[in-house]
Amino acid sequence: MSRLSRTDRPYDIVLFGATGFAGTLTAEYLAAHAPAGLRWAVAGRSTEKLERLRERLPGGAEAGLLRADVSDPASLRALAEQARVVATTVGPYVEYGEELVAACADTGADYVDLTGEPEFVDLMYVRHDARARETGARLVHACGFDSVPHDLGVHFTVRQLPEGVPLTVDGFVSADAAFSGGTFASALNQFARPRQLRAAARDRRRHEPRL
Repeated sequence: MSRLSRTDRPYDIVLFGATGFAGTLTAEYLAAHAPAGLRWAVAGRSTEKLERLRERLPGGAEAGLLRADVSDPASLRALAEQARVVATTVGPYVEYGEELVAACADTGADYVDLTGEPEFVDLMYVRHDARARETGARLVHACGFDSVPHDLGVHFTVRQLPEGVPLTVDGFVSADAAFSGGTFASALNQFARPRQLRAAARDRRRHEPRL
């Protein structure tokens, strides 16, 4: 059951964590590039910060404003119920992300994040994939820099090659930038949890159907 055909929710996209570093960049991009008629909203735990953000955005007055907090699951469910798609930049995800995934899976809202935390991705599959399939929610992780250049680069490369031949693709990325606070915290968190990361991967392999 695709959520894309639903029109009974007030927002097409809700951006959660809109006042953080990555959230602000995403909000600015949406404000500049969203197609005409897109119904979108910014969301976070501080109404005051969200209002200041909207004032800075071109056409920001057209964006909705929703208050939600990861420590208040009811507020996350209310957010998910109002959106066709929820995009979140609130990490580290293994600490702060699950309640929003659960809310989206339960209400049928599509979910996207930019996590680079394999443990979180595996845990969310084990705990929420079955419910998401029941409601039609699509849970899509790793929509950020960690993954997109590799995925798009491989996709482009493979399309240039003949079909039906064995191939191996190695990817390399060079960057000249500083970590944001959230990315740095996520990286430290994953390095500190090697046993939990391996356990989550094993658990997923036990639950995920083999092709």
